[in-house]
Amino acid sequence: MTPVISSAMAISTMESPTSLTHGAYAELRSELLACNFAPGEKLKIDDLCRRFAVGSSAVREALSRLASEGFVVSEPQRGFRVAPLSVDALRDLTDVRCSIEALCLRGAIEKGGLEWQSQVVAALHRLTHTPVWADKAARRYSNEYARAHETFHEVLAAGCGSPWLLHLRAVLFNHSARYRWFTGPLSKVDRDLDKEHREIAEAALLRDSERAVALMNAHLQLTAKIVLDAVSSEREPAARSSRAKPGKAHAPDGPNLKRKRITASA
Repeated sequence: MTPVISSAMAISTMESPTSLTHGAYAELRSELLACNFAPGEKLKIDDLCRRFAVGSSAVREALSRLASEGFVVSEPQRGFRVAPLSVDALRDLTDVRCSIEALCLRGAIEKGGLEWQSQVVAALHRLTHTPVWADKAARRYSNEYARAHETFHEVLAAGCGSPWLLHLRAVLFNHSARYRWFTGPLSKVDRDLDKEHREIAEAALLRDSERAVALMNAHLQLTAKIVLDAVSSEREPAARSSRAKPGKAHAPDGPNLKRKRITASA
């Protein structure tokens, strides 16, 4: 039987990039999501070539693809920079993601069968048995936990069976990932993440759409609140991000979140 989760990849698998370009793209994207580059940081082609051991053409193609996805900003005559993180963007992203996750979750609860239920149970088990921190003192999430977390949310939504909804959900999830990595070092709140995820999964498996959606919304909004509260408490000056040009997806105007508050991942 084909796993339910495969439908989430239906659109992205239409592409066939070269192995070098794909490798550079995948590695750079992973480091961007983990905030290993500062928001707004200039991305130098030569440095990236050395870092990923690939040629300049592979790096340029990877950067162009990441720019089209909104993780990188292309500046005419000035090259590429890491897309900014902003308070306004986070609020908007969280609200839209709550709406899309709700549609996916309701659809999965209505349509998901035994295979979907089994995958949810397995993903939850893996997530709750994976160490959260790579460095607890620095509150830096482990890469293994990040992967288990992504799989859990992906599997939970996959039962809806809509390739377009799942594609949109994946785009929003990936952009939210940068803010999630932000919340570790910023957070002064000890969340019971296992409880949050377990309650969402249990409500979904019991076919309780209203409770599952309410728990999911609370889960996503709490992550945003942690960042917003931390930014507010520091009272830093509100820098303004540049306006997006047509066809260029990046953070809208609003106070930018600064790298100085993040502990970089290794």
